[in-house]
Amino acid sequence: MSALRRKLGDEYQVVSTSASGGGLPPPRAAPRGKRQRFVDKNGRCNVQHGNLGGETSRYLSDLFTTLVDLKWRWNLFIFILTYTVAWLFMASMWWVIAYMRGDLNKAHDDSYTPCVANVYNFPSAFLFFIETEATIGYGYRYITDKCPEGIILFLFQSILGSIVDAFLIGCMFIKMSQPKKRAETLMFSEHAAISMRDGKLTLMFRVGNLRNSHMVSAQIRCKLLKSRQTPEGEFLPLDQLELDVGFSTGADQLFLVSPLTICHVIDAKSPFYDLSQRSMQTEQFEIVVILEGIVETTGMTCQARTSYTEDEVLWGHRFFPVISLEEGFFKVDYSQFHATFEVPTPPYSVKEQEEMLLMSSPLIAPAVSNSKERNNSVECLDGLDEVGTKLPSKLQKITGRDDFPKKLLRMSSTTSEKAYSMGDLPMKLQRISSVPGNSEEKLVSKTTKMMSDPMSQSVADLPPKLQKLSGGGGRMEGNLPPKLRKMNSDRFT
Repeated sequence: MSALRRKLGDEYQVVSTSASGGGLPPPRAAPRGKRQRFVDKNGRCNVQHGNLGGETSRYLSDLFTTLVDLKWRWNLFIFILTYTVAWLFMASMWWVIAYMRGDLNKAHDDSYTPCVANVYNFPSAFLFFIETEATIGYGYRYITDKCPEGIILFLFQSILGSIVDAFLIGCMFIKMSQPKKRAETLMFSEHAAISMRDGKLTLMFRVGNLRNSHMVSAQIRCKLLKSRQTPEGEFLPLDQLELDVGFSTGADQLFLVSPLTICHVIDAKSPFYDLSQRSMQTEQFEIVVILEGIVETTGMTCQARTSYTEDEVLWGHRFFPVISLEEGFFKVDYSQFHATFEVPTPPYSVKEQEEMLLMSSPLIAPAVSNSKERNNSVECLDGLDEVGTKLPSKLQKITGRDDFPKKLLRMSSTTSEKAYSMGDLPMKLQRISSVPGNSEEKLVSKTTKMMSDPMSQSVADLPPKLQKLSGGGGRMEGNLPPKLRKMNSDRFT
């Protein structure tokens, strides 16, 4: 056995693996200090990338996105630094041209035509560049036609200035118009709650929109982050499982005008199938909620995130209503947005409730009995079938069906045998037999009546001659031909 110690946040977990690939579940150490979250309540992900090595060059290949993702202080520093360096560089180029042509020494000579008029030193060259770049144009300093190198530098300055302006100003505009700030006006409840809704155990939390502008095509998703170990011994520290919040029914598509309660029904397909009030004290998980939509005013996609740890899920609680009807409008009271109150909720998991229901159901008990008892009941029915074959011919003739005595005998047998025969009866008879106070005699008479109805209907469908022969409720045998009477006598004797 070899032990591999891993650190997940502020907790240590030990994974023991064997040479064959199997392993024991990792023991959980006591938490140290505050519970480490994967996603903060404000939506920030607590993930830092380290040991990138030579992969840092990928950030430079997407420089624009890198600048947008930087913090504001770094954006402002790069913005100011870039413009300052570009201005100083271009001012230096104009000063170098004036210095090489000797314009600095002959600037006050009226008979001499310099490259740039009234440029005497570096500050004057810098002012000329600023006037040209900002298109201020005071008119005191200007370029002349006796300087071809100055004309080329002027064209280069115009192109470079346009590129720098488009890059930096575009970066700042995208930074300011990011939809992250729109997520600040999307609210999530501080706690999630588990209680009964529509007869089912349900996990619930609340979302709300503080602005009057809508979130177009708003959609919500939930992820369950939980550590687990596979049967092969592989330890997954942050395994992501999907929580169904109405994907199959379309309930995940939100019309987020007023606060909504998002529900996840805990059933056999839910990861919380075996979660109970007692097991929540030892479980460790995190529910990440992601709300996405298009901002109506800007048309940009916005995403808001939050998370709930196991200590933020309240068992047996329900949210207070926040919507009330006023004169001509609906009012939302956000002071009760996070408030919950206790409601009666069974402390058992859905799995435990289903098992208790299975054991307490009287109709399912014979189905879970052993095969020996079922064989004895079948032998008992076979013996009753033999008795049914010894009935007089008149009683056999009344039934009109070969399998009818079997069903009557099966219904009149013991209570456990009736449970087996209920599936063979029509739904109407099953309902009649389930009502207390109905005896076997009433059930047999009902069955005989129902079996005789199709016979009377078949007589009504006969031709007129045959109906006359069968009229009056009498037997048709007296009016039948001799051959048919002989065949019937052979059949019933």
